[in-house]
Amino acid sequence: MQSLWGTRNSNNLRIALDSLVANRLRSFLTALGIIFGVGAVIAMLAIGRGAKEEIMNQMKLVGVNNIVIKPVTEKKEEEEKEGTEQKKTGGQEQKAKFSKGLSLADAHSILKMVPTVEAISAEMILDQDVIYQSKSKKLKTVGVEPSFFLLNNIGLAEGRMFNDMQLATGDGVCIIGAGVKRKFFLSEDPIGKDIKCGQQWLRVIGVTDEKLISSATKENLGIRDYNMDVYIPIQTALVRYRNPAFKISENQWQRDDNPVPTHQLDQLIVKVRDPEQLTESAGIISRMLKRRHSEVEDFEVTIPEQLLKQQQKTKDVFNIVLSAIAGISLLVGGIGIMNIMLASVLERTKEIGIRMALGAQKSDIVMQFLFEAVLISLCGGIIGILLGVAGAYFVDKVADIKTIISAISILLSFVLASSVGLIFGISPARKAANQNPIECLRHA
Repeated sequence: MQSLWGTRNSNNLRIALDSLVANRLRSFLTALGIIFGVGAVIAMLAIGRGAKEEIMNQMKLVGVNNIVIKPVTEKKEEEEKEGTEQKKTGGQEQKAKFSKGLSLADAHSILKMVPTVEAISAEMILDQDVIYQSKSKKLKTVGVEPSFFLLNNIGLAEGRMFNDMQLATGDGVCIIGAGVKRKFFLSEDPIGKDIKCGQQWLRVIGVTDEKLISSATKENLGIRDYNMDVYIPIQTALVRYRNPAFKISENQWQRDDNPVPTHQLDQLIVKVRDPEQLTESAGIISRMLKRRHSEVEDFEVTIPEQLLKQQQKTKDVFNIVLSAIAGISLLVGGIGIMNIMLASVLERTKEIGIRMALGAQKSDIVMQFLFEAVLISLCGGIIGILLGVAGAYFVDKVADIKTIISAISILLSFVLASSVGLIFGISPARKAANQNPIECLRHA
């Protein structure tokens, strides 16, 4: 019995294949909806997975427990203009408030006074001409503390970290990025060599690991290319390059008509012990800095994790919309299959009658038309998978959007294509099987 059932189904499959081959163009046009639908599903899933991995990589770059504090020079310029005029409140003159700006003392105070803070990294960023032998390039010389490398997940490929003596006295030493090594020391060991940064000679004591960061990530997070930085102890930056606090005289601090606030630091990165304390800690730090800066809000406190979550939410919405469009494409493709199959039933009424007159059962007619619908869907699915993979590769290479194609997405697309053919092929198949054989034979 099972052998007879298998033989009948193999015959039905062969008849379905012959019908599709005989109407190749119509079969291809019918499958177009499935082709584009499956291709869109694979491409969207690839883009979604790529976006998720990019977000995770970005979170590793900025740290999931970090708070970033940056000076806000725009507000300070407005306050300088306001400070040139005396403000009157209630008929009395009021002196303009003055802040010395973001300083190393602020960093030490935050680390000492805020119990939720685990570590803090202060940065001074200087644009300097870096020279070694006949090679020269304008790079960023960054004054940092050892905690900077820990908070930014930057390791050393060779050499050593700054020691306590170098940090305290401002010695002329530096750690260069992997990109700087490629630029200046392609064929030699940089450790122990002296390079000139601006007007200062610095001895190279270490080289950082290569840190791969895409241009899109750098733009989204506003971070530098760490591979092209020259790192020096922050005291070296203060002593040998610039220290705004030392350049302003005692009398100048007291001037009310033209206060000149100058930031000592370019950035502070604060690492909190517990991610759940990020928002609370950011509020405490903001209030603390405001008191230290004479109620002048000349700084900006941001939580990169929140920005990344918002970015992930935006990308999720984008992927949902595109996936919905892909799903609609599959639905339209299924409707197209059902429409063409219904038309095919009308066209082949006489063929159905002849088969039934020769002994074909209703189940044979149903299986024949179901096979046709499923075969159209499967062929469309296979072509759609190839189209989706090619589309994802194209997006990755041309649009610079990371895509990741997984076996699960391909399997899911294949199952969806088969299901669409099966579901939308049932109605035409049942309609064909329920026709009266005598009426079918009378059909011209």
